[in-house]
Amino acid sequence: MSLPSPALDRRTSGEESEPSPEETVRRLASGARQAARLLARMESKARDRALLAMAAALRRHAAAILQANRDDVERARAAGLRAALVDRLLLDEVRLERVARGIEQVAALEDPLARAVRSWRRPNGLEITEIRVPLGVIGVIYESRPDVTADAAALCIKSANAVVLRGGSEALETSLAIGRVLAEAAQGEGVPEGAIAVVPTADRRAAVALMHARGWIDLLIPRGGPELIRTVVEQASVPVIETGAGNCHIYLDASAPYEMAERIVLNAKIQRPTVCNAVETLLVHRDVAARGDLARLGARLRELGVEIRGCPATREVIPEAVPATETDWATEYLDLILAVRVVESLDEALEHIARYSTGHSEAIVTQDLAAARRFVREVDSAAVYVNASTRFTDGSEFGFGAEIGISTQKLHARGPMGLEALTTTRFVVFGDGQVRE
Repeated sequence: MSLPSPALDRRTSGEESEPSPEETVRRLASGARQAARLLARMESKARDRALLAMAAALRRHAAAILQANRDDVERARAAGLRAALVDRLLLDEVRLERVARGIEQVAALEDPLARAVRSWRRPNGLEITEIRVPLGVIGVIYESRPDVTADAAALCIKSANAVVLRGGSEALETSLAIGRVLAEAAQGEGVPEGAIAVVPTADRRAAVALMHARGWIDLLIPRGGPELIRTVVEQASVPVIETGAGNCHIYLDASAPYEMAERIVLNAKIQRPTVCNAVETLLVHRDVAARGDLARLGARLRELGVEIRGCPATREVIPEAVPATETDWATEYLDLILAVRVVESLDEALEHIARYSTGHSEAIVTQDLAAARRFVREVDSAAVYVNASTRFTDGSEFGFGAEIGISTQKLHARGPMGLEALTTTRFVVFGDGQVRE
């Protein structure tokens, strides 16, 4: 069994031709809408069985998926795709196994629809209960990362939503391979056909069609670079969750212990620099620089291949640093580049973050409890850390099993979006004949 495919358009000549991207999206979204109604009826245990079957199918078809990925990677490199994007595209046995385990973790989570949010009885006898219900059909537009196909499908099936996925051209074959495997496995366990749909073209018109699929798509989630996110947010006529752009900061307070600071900064910059929760700007209290800790840290960063772009005070202690420009403070590098600025105080650090942050993740390294409390209170980002790496802003690390995106906005969902973020609520009211006077 394969992914549902749109019916071919019949021309007056009687010949069959390929449907347009708009027609393809319309048919997939319509099928997803029908599937969502049936999926909402499925028992939680049945959906969990489907998820376990999906994870098993990824392992069973690993060779074919990885071959599709090798083909995508080869084409991406030949086309000159940036190394950071190639890294996001790349799958290997370890990463694919991590994806399969993520699906199993989602299956093990509590059903977000299983319990009431709250309930109460009114003086007139009405029994009111607020319950969680699926959003319906989720659309996802994403770049480079084929693992998004699996994460989004798993979270949507668990929360009884259908999903329409449109990946980028660089990962198209991998995304289609994963989508087919997951859809076939899910349907084998009773998930309705069309509940997991991957748009089989990277034509930009397909993305535009998803942005304007009012009545079919209940929520659209873009995952990718700033340009993609900005385009979807500005052009879509369906509700959108703004995700992902991560100009993340770490502030080394005056009391920051060096060994902890080094461990956190190196992890946040080097462990995987191509992801949105990697640190891009390091703010250093002047006392940290004065006692030599910034020079030591700069030497370690440079040993590990990190290019430092620093303010004048930074370049006094790290002469090899490239002079930082105004653009550097606002840039999400997704590379082994780190902007470094020496600040006079916590006030100055907070002002810098307020001006340049994308609202993703920020951290303070300190032994001063008052400074930590103020940082947490005043930094307006989705995740704020005290003495920990920004790399933890991730659905699996937060215990969500996986994530469908990291929201940097404030309405409906914020931070890593797990199962609950894919639901809304409904009020169910029981009476025995009451009428309003």
